[in-house]
Amino acid sequence: MGRAVTVATCALNQWALDFEGNLERIFRSIDIAKSKGARYRLGPELEICGYGCSDHYYESDTLLHSFQVLEKLLESPATQDIICDVGMPVLHRNVRYNCRVIFLNKRILLIRPKMSLANTGNYRELRWFTPWSKARHVEEYFLPRIIQEVTGQETVPFGDAVLATKDTCLGAEICEELWAPNSPHIEMGLDGVEIFTNSSGSHHVLRKARARVDLVNSATAKNGGIYILANQRGCDGDRLYYDGCAMISMNGETVAQGSQFSLDDVEVLVATLDLEDVRSYRAEISSRNLAASKVNPYPRVKVNFALSCPDDIAVPTCMPIQWRHHSPEEEISLGPACWLWDYLRRSKQAGFLLPLSGGVDSSATACIVYSMCHQVCLAVKNGNADVLADARRIVNDETYIPEDPPEFCNRVFTTCYMASENSSQDTRNRAKLLAEQIGSYHINLNIDAAVKAVVGIFSVVTGRIPQFSVHGGSSRESLALQNVQARIRMVLAYLFAQLTLWARGMPGGLLVLGSANVDESLRGYLTKYDCSSADINPIGGISKTDLKNFIQYCIENFQLTALSSIMSAPPTAELEPLVDGQVAQTDEVASKVKHFFRMYSVNRHKMTTLTPSYHAENYSPDDNRFDLRPFLYNTSWSWQFRCIDKQVSKLEKKEGISVVEDMD
Repeated sequence: MGRAVTVATCALNQWALDFEGNLERIFRSIDIAKSKGARYRLGPELEICGYGCSDHYYESDTLLHSFQVLEKLLESPATQDIICDVGMPVLHRNVRYNCRVIFLNKRILLIRPKMSLANTGNYRELRWFTPWSKARHVEEYFLPRIIQEVTGQETVPFGDAVLATKDTCLGAEICEELWAPNSPHIEMGLDGVEIFTNSSGSHHVLRKARARVDLVNSATAKNGGIYILANQRGCDGDRLYYDGCAMISMNGETVAQGSQFSLDDVEVLVATLDLEDVRSYRAEISSRNLAASKVNPYPRVKVNFALSCPDDIAVPTCMPIQWRHHSPEEEISLGPACWLWDYLRRSKQAGFLLPLSGGVDSSATACIVYSMCHQVCLAVKNGNADVLADARRIVNDETYIPEDPPEFCNRVFTTCYMASENSSQDTRNRAKLLAEQIGSYHINLNIDAAVKAVVGIFSVVTGRIPQFSVHGGSSRESLALQNVQARIRMVLAYLFAQLTLWARGMPGGLLVLGSANVDESLRGYLTKYDCSSADINPIGGISKTDLKNFIQYCIENFQLTALSSIMSAPPTAELEPLVDGQVAQTDEVASKVKHFFRMYSVNRHKMTTLTPSYHAENYSPDDNRFDLRPFLYNTSWSWQFRCIDKQVSKLEKKEGISVVEDMD
């Protein structure tokens, strides 16, 4: 009697609509799983086409190409003698579903559609898919001809069913279903399902991983069982970074943990587990057994295959491990760094350019690029051939080996300090010292000539010369002059990004990095079309508080001593004249609710042009994909502010009564 089952799950760095690359990564994961003795392999959600196809799901070509990839998988000898569970969109009776296609030895066993769709925050699954609402119901699905020719099947089961192998029973969940209050694994477990699988497309948010791990472990803590979770990894063409964390859990404890952040395109976890541990665990829970005796049964698809071997008494099984969680500072160091690497290699550019002001935000962005360089060197040291090939292509050197992070940083990262007559020597020195310590190719330039030329055009046309406030000008004049400087910096950033490598005799162009944090975006504390306008922004979803903690982390872990003076310096945009050579302007902080909402509404229009940013927080103001709110407001907020005033008045009266009572 077989009892030890060997199962595999994976984290794959899939890319939306990259059917060729996605197929290759799926094959690699299957090969690794089989080489380690696995008899079942689980992959991420929608792994065939890539999760982030968005409105491309409307196109029939996306479904066609997904079936073409499935055909390649079915007919390949690599998928023989292992149950393969892959994700793709399927059209059933003219309704599009997010599905798992489970097959074995050129025959499809079950197509299982997703029942609870993710439709909050960044997720828009109800826009493209329909949830399967027929619990414990199976219909016939008529296969496309290209699949029929491989499998010899005309129809296959489609719906909410479980697989009954010769030695156990498996049931599938898909991503959001784990997070739902009525997760399918509850009823499936009561009906005798011993192995639960979950294929996810779950993206990174700071401090989110712990909740995901707790959900997986709690899924089997009450009910017993084995839970296998696969997840996508990497940037698949959007603002999101899918953070892996593939895992296997049994009876409420983790037995295998995948990495959360990695440059590996394919990571496979394999575990051998004893089914008798599940059965004995369940046998002791009387409340579970009472509920199980009354459960409505699931349709079972019989599979003439076993996940265990008959003679497995001496087969060692996996033991529980302690999950190691990253600190928020480590998450900032690793998540955006991996996202940048994916974006760089997939955009086929030669590196990044960052306007480095010597302040906290641009310095934090520089540190993330430096962390990326560390990750690349470490991956190459560990034998990652994909990363080495990408690095060589990026630097245009077929013999190059990235071994030293500052040296690699010098090849792929250009920083630029854009001084004006309003800049201080302190910020110039801080930017220069940080650039030296991380190794970036650093440029110092002065924008005064360009600013005077632009303002000069205005003066010729109007006959008026605007002045800063300190020189007697109005606030309108002063703000306009500040904005000219900021916007010229954006123009120069793109000019240098396009031509710096050309001037150095090197091929390629650079991606411009923005460095506005999430707090500045919420309040609108930025100039529209200034250096916040860039190709991508790795810190656009991260708060100032977290960035300061990250800077301290970099001081301690990367020995970047230049950051100490940056942390202690007063924040300033340096857009107004210095007073006696010192900074006169310091950044504002919204301290009152009314002031915040007034500034938010006045500046909301800026979010329509916000640079695509790494999504790290659920209060991101990204107008394009995440935060869907108007950008033209009645900024007086008369009704709302009147309600606030009434509440304040009530509190003041209550406090006054309390004071009187205390005096008595």
